[in-house]
Amino acid sequence: MTFWIDTHCHLDAPEFSADVAEVAARARAQGVGHCVLPAVGAGNFQRVRALAHALSYSYALGIHPLSVAEAQDADLETLDAELTRCTADPRLVAVGEIGLDYFVPELQSAAMRERQAYFYRAQLKLARKHGLPVILHVRRSADMLLKHLRDLAQAPPAGGWRGIAHAFNGSEQQAMAFIKLGFKLGFGGAVTFEPALQLRRLASQLPLDALVMETDSPDIPPHWLYTTAAGRAAGRAQGRNEPAELPAIAQQVAQLRGIPLEVLRAASTANALHALPRLRALLTC
Repeated sequence: MTFWIDTHCHLDAPEFSADVAEVAARARAQGVGHCVLPAVGAGNFQRVRALAHALSYSYALGIHPLSVAEAQDADLETLDAELTRCTADPRLVAVGEIGLDYFVPELQSAAMRERQAYFYRAQLKLARKHGLPVILHVRRSADMLLKHLRDLAQAPPAGGWRGIAHAFNGSEQQAMAFIKLGFKLGFGGAVTFEPALQLRRLASQLPLDALVMETDSPDIPPHWLYTTAAGRAAGRAQGRNEPAELPAIAQQVAQLRGIPLEVLRAASTANALHALPRLRALLTC
Protein backbone atom coordinates (compact mmCIF):
# COMPACT_ATOMS: atom_id res chain seq x y z
CA MET A 1 0.00 0.00 0.00
CA THR A 2 1.35 3.39 -0.97
CA PHE A 3 -1.07 5.66 0.89
CA TRP A 4 -1.28 7.17 4.36
CA ILE A 5 -3.78 6.00 6.97
CA ASP A 6 -5.16 8.62 9.34
CA THR A 7 -5.76 6.33 12.31
CA HIS A 8 -7.86 8.84 14.25
CA CYS A 9 -10.17 11.57 13.00
CA HIS A 10 -13.65 12.72 13.94
CA LEU A 11 -15.25 13.53 10.61
CA ASP A 12 -18.67 13.28 12.24
CA ALA A 13 -17.91 16.49 14.18
CA PRO A 14 -20.10 19.53 13.47
CA GLU A 15 -17.12 21.33 11.96
CA PHE A 16 -17.34 18.98 8.96
CA SER A 17 -21.10 18.85 8.52
CA ALA A 18 -21.14 21.16 5.51
CA ASP A 19 -18.27 19.72 3.47
CA VAL A 20 -17.24 16.27 4.68
CA ALA A 21 -17.15 14.85 1.14
CA GLU A 22 -14.78 17.62 0.07
CA VAL A 23 -12.64 16.98 3.16
CA ALA A 24 -12.31 13.33 2.16
CA ALA A 25 -11.50 14.31 -1.42
CA ARG A 26 -8.75 16.68 -0.27
CA ALA A 27 -7.31 13.94 1.92
CA ARG A 28 -7.16 11.49 -0.99
CA ALA A 29 -5.56 14.15 -3.18
CA GLN A 30 -2.79 14.40 -0.56
CA GLY A 31 -2.27 10.64 -0.47
CA VAL A 32 -4.36 9.88 2.61
CA GLY A 33 -6.19 6.83 1.35
CA HIS A 34 -8.01 5.80 4.49
CA CYS A 35 -9.30 7.23 7.78
CA VAL A 36 -10.49 5.56 10.98
CA LEU A 37 -13.49 7.29 12.57
CA PRO A 38 -13.86 6.58 16.32
CA ALA A 39 -17.15 7.21 18.11
CA VAL A 40 -17.30 9.21 21.34
CA GLY A 41 -20.66 8.08 22.71
CA ALA A 42 -23.77 6.04 22.05
CA GLY A 43 -25.39 9.05 20.44
CA ASN A 44 -23.01 9.03 17.49
CA PHE A 45 -22.65 5.28 16.85
CA GLN A 46 -25.00 5.45 13.87
CA ARG A 47 -23.37 8.59 12.49
CA VAL A 48 -19.80 7.25 12.44
CA ARG A 49 -20.94 3.94 10.94
CA ALA A 50 -22.92 5.64 8.19
CA LEU A 51 -20.09 8.06 7.45
CA ALA A 52 -17.50 5.29 7.28
CA HIS A 53 -19.63 3.43 4.75
CA ALA A 54 -20.37 6.56 2.73
CA LEU A 55 -16.70 7.54 2.49
CA SER A 56 -15.27 3.99 2.26
CA TYR A 57 -13.49 4.46 5.59
CA SER A 58 -13.62 2.41 8.82
CA TYR A 59 -14.96 3.11 12.29
CA ALA A 60 -14.74 2.22 15.97
CA LEU A 61 -17.50 2.22 18.56
CA GLY A 62 -16.95 3.34 22.13
CA ILE A 63 -17.74 5.82 24.90
CA HIS A 64 -15.13 8.57 25.33
CA PRO A 65 -14.09 9.57 28.87
CA LEU A 66 -15.32 13.11 28.16
CA SER A 67 -18.77 11.60 27.54
CA VAL A 68 -18.88 9.62 30.78
CA ALA A 69 -20.49 12.40 32.82
CA GLU A 70 -23.60 12.28 30.61
CA ALA A 71 -23.47 8.58 29.75
CA GLN A 72 -25.86 6.06 31.27
CA ASP A 73 -24.94 2.55 32.38
CA ALA A 74 -27.37 1.35 29.70
CA ASP A 75 -25.05 2.85 27.07
CA LEU A 76 -22.67 -0.04 27.75
CA GLU A 77 -25.48 -2.46 26.91
CA THR A 78 -26.11 -0.47 23.74
CA LEU A 79 -22.43 -0.71 22.84
CA ASP A 80 -22.43 -4.47 23.42
CA ALA A 81 -25.52 -4.85 21.25
CA GLU A 82 -24.05 -2.71 18.46
CA LEU A 83 -20.78 -4.63 18.49
CA THR A 84 -22.78 -7.84 18.20
CA ARG A 85 -24.98 -6.50 15.43
CA CYS A 86 -22.00 -5.20 13.44
CA THR A 87 -19.69 -8.14 14.00
CA ALA A 88 -19.75 -9.01 10.30
CA ASP A 89 -19.26 -5.41 9.18
CA PRO A 90 -15.70 -5.25 7.79
CA ARG A 91 -15.59 -1.50 8.46
CA LEU A 92 -15.84 -2.00 12.23
CA VAL A 93 -12.20 -2.23 13.30
CA ALA A 94 -11.99 -1.43 17.02
CA VAL A 95 -13.63 -0.43 20.28
CA GLY A 96 -12.96 3.25 20.83
CA GLU A 97 -12.41 5.95 21.66
CA ILE A 98 -12.18 4.85 25.27
CA GLY A 99 -9.85 5.63 28.14
CA LEU A 100 -9.23 7.99 31.04
CA ASP A 101 -8.83 11.77 31.14
CA TYR A 102 -7.19 13.33 34.18
CA PHE A 103 -6.68 16.74 32.56
CA VAL A 104 -10.19 18.18 32.28
CA PRO A 105 -11.06 19.77 35.67
CA GLU A 106 -14.62 18.43 35.67
CA LEU A 107 -13.30 14.87 35.48
CA GLN A 108 -10.73 15.08 38.26
CA SER A 109 -12.91 14.43 41.31
CA ALA A 110 -12.67 11.03 42.97
CA ALA A 111 -16.22 10.21 41.91
CA MET A 112 -15.59 11.07 38.27
CA ARG A 113 -12.32 9.16 38.19
CA GLU A 114 -14.16 6.14 39.53
CA ARG A 115 -16.90 6.59 36.94
CA GLN A 116 -14.34 6.83 34.15
CA ALA A 117 -12.59 3.69 35.37
CA TYR A 118 -15.91 1.82 35.46
CA PHE A 119 -16.65 2.67 31.81
CA TYR A 120 -13.07 2.04 30.75
CA ARG A 121 -12.87 -1.44 32.28
CA ALA A 122 -16.31 -2.38 31.02
CA GLN A 123 -15.33 -1.42 27.48
CA LEU A 124 -12.03 -3.25 27.68
CA LYS A 125 -14.01 -6.35 28.61
CA LEU A 126 -16.33 -5.79 25.64
CA ALA A 127 -13.31 -5.51 23.35
CA ARG A 128 -12.08 -8.87 24.64
CA LYS A 129 -15.55 -10.39 24.28
CA HIS A 130 -15.85 -9.27 20.65
CA GLY A 131 -12.22 -9.90 19.70
CA LEU A 132 -11.49 -6.29 18.79
CA PRO A 133 -8.52 -3.96 19.39
CA VAL A 134 -8.99 -0.76 21.39
CA ILE A 135 -8.30 2.89 20.61
CA LEU A 136 -7.25 4.61 23.82
CA HIS A 137 -7.63 8.20 24.97
CA VAL A 138 -4.54 8.98 27.06
CA ARG A 139 -4.36 12.34 28.82
CA ARG A 140 -2.36 12.47 32.06
CA SER A 141 -3.65 8.97 32.73
CA ALA A 142 -1.11 6.59 31.20
CA ASP A 143 -0.21 4.76 34.40
CA MET A 144 -3.83 3.99 35.32
CA LEU A 145 -4.63 2.96 31.75
CA LEU A 146 -1.73 0.55 31.88
CA LYS A 147 -2.79 -0.80 35.27
CA HIS A 148 -6.25 -1.76 34.01
CA LEU A 149 -4.82 -3.24 30.82
CA ARG A 150 -2.45 -5.41 32.84
CA ASP A 151 -5.20 -6.46 35.25
CA LEU A 152 -7.55 -7.55 32.50
CA ALA A 153 -4.85 -9.24 30.45
CA GLN A 154 -4.78 -11.89 33.18
CA ALA A 155 -8.54 -12.48 33.06
CA PRO A 156 -10.29 -14.78 30.60
CA PRO A 157 -10.04 -14.73 27.70
CA ALA A 158 -6.34 -14.39 28.46
CA GLY A 159 -3.96 -12.88 25.96
CA GLY A 160 -2.31 -9.69 24.84
CA TRP A 161 -3.81 -6.49 23.56
CA ARG A 162 -3.86 -4.76 20.21
CA GLY A 163 -4.72 -1.20 19.47
CA ILE A 164 -3.53 2.37 19.49
CA ALA A 165 -2.67 4.75 22.32
CA HIS A 166 -4.04 7.82 20.57
CA ALA A 167 -2.29 11.22 20.81
CA PHE A 168 0.39 9.74 23.03
CA ASN A 169 2.17 12.31 25.17
CA GLY A 170 3.63 10.41 28.11
CA SER A 171 7.10 9.41 29.18
CA GLU A 172 9.47 7.06 27.41
CA GLN A 173 8.91 4.48 30.14
CA GLN A 174 5.14 4.68 29.63
CA ALA A 175 5.57 4.49 25.87
CA MET A 176 7.59 1.32 26.14
CA ALA A 177 5.01 -0.16 28.52
CA PHE A 178 2.23 0.38 25.98
CA ILE A 179 4.41 -1.08 23.25
CA LYS A 180 5.18 -4.13 25.39
CA LEU A 181 1.45 -4.71 25.86
CA GLY A 182 0.94 -4.70 22.08
CA PHE A 183 -0.03 -1.10 21.33
CA LYS A 184 1.06 1.32 18.67
CA LEU A 185 1.40 5.01 19.58
CA GLY A 186 -0.42 7.74 17.67
CA PHE A 187 1.41 10.93 16.68
CA GLY A 188 -0.30 13.98 15.19
CA GLY A 189 -0.28 17.75 15.12
CA ALA A 190 1.19 18.24 18.61
CA VAL A 191 4.54 16.91 17.40
CA THR A 192 4.90 19.87 15.00
CA PHE A 193 5.35 22.39 17.84
CA GLU A 194 9.03 23.01 18.55
CA PRO A 195 8.48 23.59 22.32
CA ALA A 196 7.08 20.03 22.59
CA LEU A 197 10.57 18.74 23.30
CA GLN A 198 9.65 15.49 25.07
CA LEU A 199 7.08 14.52 22.44
CA ARG A 200 9.45 15.30 19.58
CA ARG A 201 12.19 13.29 21.25
CA LEU A 202 9.85 10.31 21.53
CA ALA A 203 8.83 10.66 17.90
CA SER A 204 12.47 10.62 16.90
CA GLN A 205 13.68 7.77 19.12
CA LEU A 206 10.87 5.26 19.67
CA PRO A 207 11.00 2.10 17.52
CA LEU A 208 9.72 2.84 14.03
CA ASP A 209 7.41 -0.17 14.22
CA ALA A 210 5.58 1.46 17.15
CA LEU A 211 4.37 4.62 15.38
CA VAL A 212 1.11 5.36 13.61
CA MET A 213 0.05 8.72 12.20
CA GLU A 214 -3.18 10.55 12.98
CA THR A 215 -4.73 14.01 12.88
CA ASP A 216 -7.53 13.84 15.49
CA SER A 217 -9.36 16.20 13.14
CA PRO A 218 -10.78 18.72 13.79
CA ASP A 219 -8.76 18.83 17.03
CA ILE A 220 -5.00 19.08 17.73
CA PRO A 221 -4.11 21.27 14.74
CA PRO A 222 -0.47 21.41 13.61
CA HIS A 223 1.41 24.60 14.35
CA TRP A 224 0.65 26.18 10.98
CA LEU A 225 -3.09 26.07 11.72
CA TYR A 226 -2.92 27.00 15.39
CA THR A 227 -4.04 30.41 16.61
CA THR A 228 -3.15 31.48 20.14
CA ALA A 229 -5.79 32.68 22.60
CA ALA A 230 -4.52 36.22 22.09
CA GLY A 231 -4.82 35.83 18.34
CA ARG A 232 -8.36 34.49 18.64
CA ALA A 233 -9.25 37.40 20.92
CA ALA A 234 -7.95 39.72 18.21
CA GLY A 235 -10.31 38.11 15.70
CA ARG A 236 -8.02 35.62 13.97
CA ALA A 237 -9.76 32.33 13.32
CA GLN A 238 -8.41 28.97 14.43
CA GLY A 239 -7.45 26.87 11.42
CA ARG A 240 -9.48 23.69 11.00
CA ASN A 241 -7.47 20.51 11.15
CA GLU A 242 -8.39 17.79 8.64
CA PRO A 243 -6.89 14.53 7.29
CA ALA A 244 -5.25 16.28 4.33
CA GLU A 245 -2.75 17.73 6.83
CA LEU A 246 -1.40 14.27 7.68
CA PRO A 247 1.48 14.11 5.16
CA ALA A 248 2.80 17.51 6.26
CA ILE A 249 2.64 16.40 9.92
CA ALA A 250 4.38 13.16 8.98
CA GLN A 251 7.08 15.10 7.14
CA GLN A 252 8.10 16.68 10.43
CA VAL A 253 8.27 13.27 12.10
CA ALA A 254 10.38 11.94 9.22
CA GLN A 255 12.73 14.92 9.57
CA LEU A 256 13.02 14.34 13.32
CA ARG A 257 13.96 10.72 12.64
CA GLY A 258 16.24 11.52 9.71
CA ILE A 259 14.43 9.13 7.36
CA PRO A 260 12.73 9.59 3.97
CA LEU A 261 9.04 10.36 4.13
CA GLU A 262 8.29 7.25 2.08
CA VAL A 263 9.92 5.06 4.74
CA LEU A 264 7.71 6.54 7.44
CA ARG A 265 4.64 6.16 5.26
CA ALA A 266 5.30 2.47 4.62
CA ALA A 267 6.07 1.81 8.29
CA SER A 268 3.13 3.72 9.72
CA THR A 269 0.72 2.05 7.30
CA ALA A 270 2.07 -1.40 8.18
CA ASN A 271 1.82 -0.51 11.88
CA ALA A 272 -1.81 0.58 11.49
CA LEU A 273 -2.66 -2.73 9.82
CA HIS A 274 -1.01 -4.57 12.71
CA ALA A 275 -2.81 -2.53 15.36
CA LEU A 276 -6.19 -2.85 13.63
CA PRO A 277 -6.07 -6.23 11.83
CA ARG A 278 -9.47 -5.86 10.15
CA LEU A 279 -8.03 -3.03 8.09
CA ARG A 280 -5.90 -5.39 6.05
CA ALA A 281 -8.81 -7.32 4.56
CA LEU A 282 -10.80 -4.12 4.13
CA LEU A 283 -8.03 -2.32 2.22
CA THR A 284 -6.92 -5.23 0.06
CA CYS A 285 -10.34 -6.47 -1.04
